[in-house]
Amino acid sequence: MAQIIGAIASSHTPTIGYARDTNKHADPAWKPIFDAYSPIQDWLSARKPDVLFFIYNDHITSFFFDHYSAFCLGVDDQYCVADEGGGSRDLPAVKGHAALARHIGQSLMADEFDMAFFRDKPLDHGCFSPLSVLMPDTQADWPVQIVPLQVGVLQFPLPTARRCFKLGQALRKAIESYPEDLDVAIVATGGLSHQVHGERAGFNNPEWDARFLELIEKDPEQLASMTHAQYATLGGLEGAEVIMWLIMRGALPEHIRCVHKSYYLPSMTGIATAVFESEQDEAASPEAQSAQRTHIAHQLAGADVLEGTYPYTLERSATGYRLNKFLHQLIVPEFRTRFRQDEEACFEAAGLSADERDLVRRRDWRGLIHYGVIFFLLEKLGAVCGISNLHIYAAMRGESLEAFQKTRNQQVTYSVAPKL
Repeated sequence: MAQIIGAIASSHTPTIGYARDTNKHADPAWKPIFDAYSPIQDWLSARKPDVLFFIYNDHITSFFFDHYSAFCLGVDDQYCVADEGGGSRDLPAVKGHAALARHIGQSLMADEFDMAFFRDKPLDHGCFSPLSVLMPDTQADWPVQIVPLQVGVLQFPLPTARRCFKLGQALRKAIESYPEDLDVAIVATGGLSHQVHGERAGFNNPEWDARFLELIEKDPEQLASMTHAQYATLGGLEGAEVIMWLIMRGALPEHIRCVHKSYYLPSMTGIATAVFESEQDEAASPEAQSAQRTHIAHQLAGADVLEGTYPYTLERSATGYRLNKFLHQLIVPEFRTRFRQDEEACFEAAGLSADERDLVRRRDWRGLIHYGVIFFLLEKLGAVCGISNLHIYAAMRGESLEAFQKTRNQQVTYSVAPKL
């Protein structure tokens, strides 16, 4: 079974990545940063986690306010470095553990956390700034996989500190109920005190930072009870992102020990690191792990025996993602034109497999569903091709339109196209 072997906390200021990329290791102004991460590298080298569950926030790079979620879990197979305006850093993509991510997502939803999920999004300095110094210099590949959790802490209303703490408690149950043997380390990023906007820009509070580092270890309940305004008062408005550390703390047992801690304030942000381990073995029992898996499956229990019914799960989404993404482009007028003119060229540009091309060519509506395409993209393909929804419904049942219409109260046809 999967187990949490410990946790790492780290600021994620872009200055960390800048110092690494410009080789400031020996510079007196930057050396304390690298000194702080050396014990963490040693800890990771000794403990050798398979997966890092990485809690971070995006800085309006891959996420924008057209759709801004409180908790958005990455379920992809790999994550590239984002371009934040001046070009992306020269770092390799990091592999994602998609199966664990899907399991965690299902478990958190079962525990009534309304999760969002993402793929095809590069990660910005919120993730890669600390990641690039947690490991020795990486040129070809990373020695771990990650599961990233993006927390929406930039647009109010935010999730409360208490909600973050509770999510961490649910996260522990999710990870420990995963049936594969994996060693997982929780990584929380952000903070400490800083403010980067307005007349208060440059605010820091080292005394609060020291107190926060003590409370996150010994009294997280006090931190969970604080409001966003209290965090902003003590640590700056942007410094309030440290509520993300409470997700990490909630995933740990009540009694932990801090095996490493550092703090350095070179310029705008209090840069802190910490490593936590459990004081004793408090892993969930096999019975508790089994009960959580049953709990996760409860809502769909019995749906598997419904003939001709295929719930669109995270697993089906992953299987059919490339083809779904291809068909989604049909909402773009220019792509519709290209598709009508030369389907084969569109298939080639999208890198569709031979099976995927064949399913679309033949308009194999039922086969597309079996493959993992969601119906609401099929009706878009039908609209582009001049095929009504009723034709597609009939094909699902292996019937002619005329035979299917006899089962309807009214013999009508329609489509999502304004004119068909």
